[in-house]
Parts: sequence; C-alpha cells; structure tokens
Amino acid sequence: MANLKEIRNRIGSVSSTMQITSAMKMVSAAKLKKAQDAITAMRPYAEKLTELLQNLSATLDGNTGGAFAEQREVNKVLIVAITSNRGLCGAFNTNVIKEVRSLSGSYSGKQVDVFAIGKKGNDVLKKSNTVIDNKNSIFDDLTFENVSDIAQLLMDKFVAGEYDKIHIVYNHFKNAATQIVKIEQFLPLAPITGGEVVSSDYIFEPSKEEIVLTLIPKSLKTQLYKGIRDSFASEHGARMTAMHKATDNATELRNQLKLTYNKARQAAITGEILEIVGGAEALNN
Repeated sequence: MANLKEIRNRIGSVSSTMQITSAMKMVSAAKLKKAQDAITAMRPYAEKLTELLQNLSATLDGNTGGAFAEQREVNKVLIVAITSNRGLCGAFNTNVIKEVRSLSGSYSGKQVDVFAIGKKGNDVLKKSNTVIDNKNSIFDDLTFENVSDIAQLLMDKFVAGEYDKIHIVYNHFKNAATQIVKIEQFLPLAPITGGEVVSSDYIFEPSKEEIVLTLIPKSLKTQLYKGIRDSFASEHGARMTAMHKATDNATELRNQLKLTYNKARQAAITGEILEIVGGAEALNN
C-alpha cells in the first residue's frame, strides 16, 4: 500500500484537476449559450434563403447557376475541414478528421487537398494530406464578413478551375451533448429540384435570372457561415460535456483516494498502538 504522503499528494493533484475541469465546464457553458443563440437565430434565414433560391430556379429553364453550377470531370477535390483551435472537447475534432480521411479515400487516384479551418485539424491532417491553407484566426472574430472572405476565396478557386469539387466537413450542433458530423457539397451547386413554383402575379425587378445569380454567392457565403457557426456551438457543447464527465471522474477518484488514505492512516495508527502495547508488555515482563 502506498504511504500516506504519496496518497495525500495524489489527492491534492486530483483535487486541482477537478477544479480546473469544473471551471472549464462553466466557461464552456457560458460560451455555449451565446453560440447556440447565434446558430439558432440564423438557421431560419439560411433555410429561407435556400427556399427562395429553389423557388426562383424552379421557374427558370436551363442552367441558372452560371459558373458555380458547372459540372466538370472530377480530378481535383478540395475538402474544407472545420475543427477547433483548442482540444479537451472529447471526440469533436477526431470525428471530423476521420470523416475527412474517409472522404479523401473515396476519391482514389484523384488530387485531394484540404483547406483547414481550425488549428487542431490542420496539425493532424497536414501529416497525411496536402493542406493548402489554414484559417484558424477566424474564431478570434467570427463574423459574416470575415467568413465571406473565405467563401469568396473558395468560389474563386472553383471558377478558376483549380478544383472541380469542394466539400465542407463540420460538426452540426443538435444539442449540448450531441454533435453530428456533416458533409456538404459546397461547389458545384447541386441541381435544384422541387419546390413550389413562384406565383406569376409577382413582378421581378431585375429579372429572375439576375436575382438567382445574385443570390447564389450570398447563399454560398451563408452556407459556409452556418457551417462554421454550427461547429463553433458544437465545440463548446462538446467541451462542456467532456469537462462535466472529467469532473465527475475526478470526484470519484478523489473519493476513492480519500478512502484509501483513511484505511492506510487507520492501519498506521493501529500498528503504532500495537507497538506501544507490545513494548509495555515487554517492560512488565
């Protein structure tokens, strides 16, 4: 059995760890509320924008997506991997990295590059994939304008023919305890089908075609912004859950160590009493 000093040191170490994980849990819970409100508020807008684009496109003939809908033979693929800058959030980053590697493997024989958003994904994926850029600073000031610059860069790469297909891989926020890894095709635009036809009573100014071509870049920027916002909320949810479990585990371990310490202390006291009794008996004899 370990001596009392070693056990006391372990109890102190576990208690310190428990305080840290508990504090991190509370910080993540506070940040999660703000991040959750942000993604919840923008989802209806993003969905309505997509619905409007589909409605308008359904009334038009032919390919209305312009350069963004051009279907080419897929030889060069870009995967946008959205992870976090910090760890201690369970399998949050690992799940995205696994999905990126699986998606990359599905394009056997093709050129597959990675565009990393988040330090953790960049650090791991650059060992096995070609990472062309890393935008980990986006989380320092997560605004639509800053994300728009990244989306525009991706659109320019597609239009210039640098890549034939672009995917986004990120964690979709369901609730604080559940994050779902999603793969979305960013470019080219998937063929738009279905949707109710817009009433002919509407007068469109400018034309429907011009409106659609204007909405497409806006829709793509919103899609990327929603993905990053989703990932940002998921990160705090995953970290809060992970730190909650870590705190519970530390509490359980501390209680076990205290029980072990008390048993060892009791055994030591009993041993000392036996020595004293033994010594007194020896003197009497």
